[in-house]
Amino acid sequence: MIFVIAVSVLEADCREKFIAAVKENIPLVRAENGCISYSLACDCESGLSAQIFDGENSVTFVECWESVEHLKAHLQAPHMNVFREKVKGMRKSSSLKVLKVLA
Repeated sequence: MIFVIAVSVLEADCREKFIAAVKENIPLVRAENGCISYSLACDCESGLSAQIFDGENSVTFVECWESVEHLKAHLQAPHMNVFREKVKGMRKSSSLKVLKVLA
């Protein structure tokens, strides 16, 4: 099992359109072979001093897949190509972490 943390910093005027595109795509992703969970999240106030805020225009994909192979298949899925085309130009930057479970 692996976890994916993917942060996207969005252009200022694109947040709602980006979220709408993600919401449209979520059922297709969750139906994929090997998808354990797939959600989009944003920072929330916790009052914890160690919390790092990515900013109002940042959103984070939090995913869990059975394996790296399933993740790679997900990235090649036809609906992901459609999604990438829909959100083209909406992201300033993005970062990706793929994590394996240790305990």
